Amino acid sequence: MTTVGEMGETALIEHITDRVRRASPLQTMGGRIITGIGDDAAVWRVGGVQAATTDTMVEGVHFRTSTVSWADVGWKAWASNVSDIAAMGGVPVAGLVTLGLPSSLDVSDIDALYDGFLEACSSYGTELMGGDIVGAPISFVTVAMTGVCSATPLTRGAARPGDVLAVSGPLGASRGGLILLEDGAPLDTPARQALALAHRRPTARTDASAVIRRLGVRCAMDLSDGLAADLPKLARASGVSLQVDTDQVPVADALRTEFRPEALRLALGGGEDYELLFAGPSDIVAAAVSEIPGSSVIGDVMEGNAGRVAYVAGRGERLSLNIEGWEHLR
Repeated sequence: MTTVGEMGETALIEHITDRVRRASPLQTMGGRIITGIGDDAAVWRVGGVQAATTDTMVEGVHFRTSTVSWADVGWKAWASNVSDIAAMGGVPVAGLVTLGLPSSLDVSDIDALYDGFLEACSSYGTELMGGDIVGAPISFVTVAMTGVCSATPLTRGAARPGDVLAVSGPLGASRGGLILLEDGAPLDTPARQALALAHRRPTARTDASAVIRRLGVRCAMDLSDGLAADLPKLARASGVSLQVDTDQVPVADALRTEFRPEALRLALGGGEDYELLFAGPSDIVAAAVSEIPGSSVIGDVMEGNAGRVAYVAGRGERLSLNIEGWEHLR
């Protein structure tokens, strides 16, 4: 076994460059990429509206190697950025990776991390085009990604009174998986295995993004911090209030199986599902829901205090819910 300290920065960069070049020979996006990993900067041709995003995962904050593999970390770091581009109605193109590494970390862990990156690249048709490595007391992974939009991007600020709200699929599975993994529960049932996989390998909903973009939806965001935390963000950005029918919120089947008494609460408050929350005229949203398996209309957009979210049960009974999603620095 060799640590990154023993290998050194230059040799490690060459090692990573060689692995990425062998796995990803710059063939995506119709030859738009001119230079990828291994030069001073990545260079590509791109037309239309462009999108860019970045996200960081810190060991001990966003992941623990006792519950996820380094390959899982690579997958999730890449997929979370793909999800951000998809939430804007864009097509992800390529990304850069910055690593902060303690010198004691083994090179085999970096190989596994890049296995996860490259699996995600293959799944989403994207390129890993380079990045940076720095020494750090704890491990962190930053991905910066670019994409293109063929038309007006989807935004959080485009919901209007009279619109309806929908989500692209069931919620809460990632949170349920995290609970099981942190508790050390045996993954001895199909439901538990599904929950663990949802946490370790979340899916960015590029398919749902394509549908809602084609049908003319203009308002969307991805659910990375949890529905309860992200609803007010959309409401504030659009200057509207929202009403959500909790009976219509889709809850992951495996979550109901393993956490039945708390399933709805976990679905509302759990993060890292990466489903899309979107809003638009009822006929357009209904058409989208009919094309996206597992999606559901969950509420209404109304005039009122910007950022206010009210929860009701099926017959209109007002609910008082104290549910918070993920928030850094709290």
